[in-house]
Amino acid sequence: MSNQKAQAQVVIPTSVLKKIAALAMTENPLECCGFLIGELGSDVALEFHACRNTAQSKIIYTVDPKEHLRIELDAEARGLAIIGVVHSHTHTEPYPSPTDVAQAPDPAWHYVIIGLKREAPETRSYRIVDGQISESQIILG
Repeated sequence: MSNQKAQAQVVIPTSVLKKIAALAMTENPLECCGFLIGELGSDVALEFHACRNTAQSKIIYTVDPKEHLRIELDAEARGLAIIGVVHSHTHTEPYPSPTDVAQAPDPAWHYVIIGLKREAPETRSYRIVDGQISESQIILG
């Protein structure tokens, strides 16, 4: 028996992953960003909502605060919640940067990063709690 606890996971439907990849490639060379929506406390993403990266940057993202509020209120009105944030890394590994860690607002969120460094996009998910990064397995829904 292993003493390691089971790896965290997030369920993301293939259709949602395709939307994320399409946005990342459309916005490239700038980073893209958006939110995953699901039931509060859930690890199942039901929707992806793209946001404008107000930083307009190749190396950082800043979600438009008005879009963040609109998406959050819309989700809450339907009994749902933001369960994660997505952004792209256009030329580095899909792993949280020091900036990503410093700006991680919610330890319950999934932090999904799509990397465009190689020919095929690579999508990975993490939890960031008190500055500690742990990878979550992405399960196709």
